Amino acid sequence: MSQLTTAVKAFVTDLLLWSFFAAGLGAALGAGAVLDGAHKDVATVAGSAVALVTGSRLARKPRIKGFLSRPGTLWFLFLFNGGAAVAMYVALDGVKAIAAAAAMGLVSLGAAGGIVSGHRTRTRDSSTSFDPTPGSGKPVPSGPPSPTHL
Repeated sequence: MSQLTTAVKAFVTDLLLWSFFAAGLGAALGAGAVLDGAHKDVATVAGSAVALVTGSRLARKPRIKGFLSRPGTLWFLFLFNGGAAVAMYVALDGVKAIAAAAAMGLVSLGAAGGIVSGHRTRTRDSSTSFDPTPGSGKPVPSGPPSPTHL
């Protein structure tokens, strides 16, 4: 019975997180069409905050975290957001252009950091192997033997 309760609780939690995320994005993006003045600004900021908090909670889920850490996804995020930053800087005027380009540029740099750290991890993991002798557990460098190993 506890497995059923745990499954229902996880489903309801995921449903609420995704619902709040979608509502926050909707409020942030749609406030200008419905509201005017200070109410529009408050709805945009509040919607952005809700989407940011729930989005960061969703990004910690194992399936989404695995998807976001794949090299192909990181390259797409890096290139797309870098291109969007350049396009926003060219298409918009004044402070809006600088703020939008800086925000998209930060996302692009974050993806670039993920690419570099993932590359270092993959390189480090493939540079050493373990001694096949049972019970040794000693790392052995892979590649051509050095003069000290001859």
